[in-house]
Amino acid sequence: MFETGTSATVRSFHVMPGMPPPEGERHSHDYRFDVVVTRDQLDERGMVVDLDVLDDALGDLVRRLDDADLDAIVAPDMGVEAVTVEVFAQWVHAQLAKALSGGVVLGVRVFENAIAFGGYRAPLA
Repeated sequence: MFETGTSATVRSFHVMPGMPPPEGERHSHDYRFDVVVTRDQLDERGMVVDLDVLDDALGDLVRRLDDADLDAIVAPDMGVEAVTVEVFAQWVHAQLAKALSGGVVLGVRVFENAIAFGGYRAPLA
């Protein structure tokens, strides 16, 4: 299995309803996205994925999320009350999948601090 990936960071805000402060109040995280694309065999160019395409898609997403309220962007798309790192990872996966071609598996990890993350991994059709 071959893999190619990239990372990016962004500061965004959210609230975890029903939780005590600070999580229960609007607060920020410096999120880190680790994105890995895998495939069994390299494509005709000898690549898993074009890193420029992956970097551009992730960069566009980071610009959209910089200093943004995740409860206004992610929560409505996902139909959830709270944007957990797991939900956020699935949402990031869906956004990046729009820019990538099928035949690969896309994995996303969203870190809310140096060690805690949620992830989502699924093949692209």
